[in-house]
Amino acid sequence: MNDVSRRSFMTTMLAVSGGAGVFPTVSSVALARADSKNPALGGGGFKLGLVTYNLAKDWDVPTILRNCQETGFEAVELRTTHHHGVEPSLDKSARAEVRRRFLDSKVRLLSLGSTCEYHSPDAAVVSRNIEETKRFVELAHDLGALAVKVRPNGLPRGISEEQTLEQIGRALRQCGQAAKDSNVEIWLEVHGEATCVPARIERIMKAADHPQVGVCWNSNPEDVQDGSVAHNFDLLLPWLRNAHINELWNPNYPWRELFHLLKQCGYNRYTLAEIAESSDPVRLMHYYRALWLELQHQGLT
Repeated sequence: MNDVSRRSFMTTMLAVSGGAGVFPTVSSVALARADSKNPALGGGGFKLGLVTYNLAKDWDVPTILRNCQETGFEAVELRTTHHHGVEPSLDKSARAEVRRRFLDSKVRLLSLGSTCEYHSPDAAVVSRNIEETKRFVELAHDLGALAVKVRPNGLPRGISEEQTLEQIGRALRQCGQAAKDSNVEIWLEVHGEATCVPARIERIMKAADHPQVGVCWNSNPEDVQDGSVAHNFDLLLPWLRNAHINELWNPNYPWRELFHLLKQCGYNRYTLAEIAESSDPVRLMHYYRALWLELQHQGLT
């Protein structure tokens, strides 16, 4: 990219990502609350990865690896139910083959994207989801993945909000305890109608209170208050273990501020692109990474 093209690209990037300016910093109070043992904080230098929901939902593992390597995506979260078929039902030999393919590539198998959830008022349903989470933990361990992503998915009617948030937290604690010996983390995605509100996620995490359990930032509209994500970022920083990002062209989300905050707190893992499918996915991935690189560079300022 020559200097003229770069300036033109930067002008466009600034326009769609909030423009230049002075960003809020991570508060000293939030940094003090963040556990010094949090492995996602310290050193910085986060990288770009991909969530296979939805762009890669129809790709098998070799296609995922080929496309990510070609476009500079360095890690993936494999979503359950998709064509690549990386599920707890895999036998020992199939698990070994998936693990080998990733180890032989330049792409890290970072996490498994389950749909396990714990908000149901039916105790049997919650129990089944906890057991399914444990199966994903075993799969993650066998594949060499760092974590299993789970989610809250709403507040049932007729049950108090506090009771549901406490219930989700207790279930997460059970999952975290089950994952401890495997050294697999449990990431709670900031997800679901009503439960995607960061203040509610904070209450869930306080109820969970387990070192294996953390938060997956999800870049939702609900993060934004008065044009900024700083308040909610501070709120969830103590548990930050992963980050999903999405449409970087969207001017309604302060991407430059988010990248600045990630840099400032020393976030050292990945931002995983969770974007819609495309008829020309590799070309899209090239463009996405180009914009991501500019945002990451601007996040240093």
